[in-house]
Amino acid sequence: MSGKMNVITNDKKGFSDWITSRRVQRALVSVCFMFLPVLLLFVFTYLPFGEMVGFSFYKMKYVGERTFVGWKNYVNVFKNDEYFASLKLSLFYMVGSLVQLAISLYLATILSFKVKGGDIFKGLMFFPYLINGIAVGFIFKFFFTRGFVFDTVLQWFGFHLDKLPYWLRDQSVNNWSLVGTSVWRYFGQNMVLFIGAIMSVDSDLYEAAVLDGCNKWQQFFYIILPNIRTVLVLNVILSITGSLSAFEPPYVITSGANGTATYFVKMHEVAHTSQKVGQASAMAVVLLVIILFATLLQKLFFKYVFREAEDEGPRIRHSDGKKVMRI
Repeated sequence: MSGKMNVITNDKKGFSDWITSRRVQRALVSVCFMFLPVLLLFVFTYLPFGEMVGFSFYKMKYVGERTFVGWKNYVNVFKNDEYFASLKLSLFYMVGSLVQLAISLYLATILSFKVKGGDIFKGLMFFPYLINGIAVGFIFKFFFTRGFVFDTVLQWFGFHLDKLPYWLRDQSVNNWSLVGTSVWRYFGQNMVLFIGAIMSVDSDLYEAAVLDGCNKWQQFFYIILPNIRTVLVLNVILSITGSLSAFEPPYVITSGANGTATYFVKMHEVAHTSQKVGQASAMAVVLLVIILFATLLQKLFFKYVFREAEDEGPRIRHSDGKKVMRI
């Protein structure tokens, strides 16, 4: 009898030691801390997304009966001229995002080194990103209005008002005007991220490059770019995906009129004005697939570009003789 009691006592003691061990306690704490965020992520992200995918196969409104239509909503995305035209407008914003990144990288490269008044300039360039997107829209709505700020400035330089286009009505320039708004707002954010990445590059690399006779362009291409490629790829991906989902400038400034309705604006109109919930859900899924595909292409592209940069550059060695790098 006493032998059985000892076995039971030993088993209880063993479980008590196991549950109070550091490894188990660490695992329990991790699970407890992860449970709530994962639950919230599932309830407010993955579950609604799954419901949206299900809605995309139906002809439905927010209230009322549903009719299963299969892939018809997806086919309409590419057959409907308005939907497809709004998707093509993303090309304007893609071009703008590349210009935005080029400006950001250029200014970041300059401001990463000691420049008089550099801190003030950084703050001024970053400030537009802190402004609410709706407020930015209203600012540029008056900025581009006929006879207002932009036209007045151009008249100071000798342009005549009668010869200037309607920046928000003329379909040859209105989308470029809206793209300029996005570039103005977001390039400061990209610049700050680039500055942080460039300043983390080891300064010894620049000294070794100068001793080997490398010019500024070679230092930029073979030292700065390879060392900031993670941030560069991140900025490019965010900019391209952002251009595919541009919403605030065309919605606030022009309300999507005169051929400025981007894919997101058209999707908003279909979902909330026409209440074609199934069609809008299909448009959202198509946009997600395009964004994932664009992200994959960008990663493959930069992987190839940086591999070429690393393979082609001549080698330099630090003065301590330990670190070796291609340049």
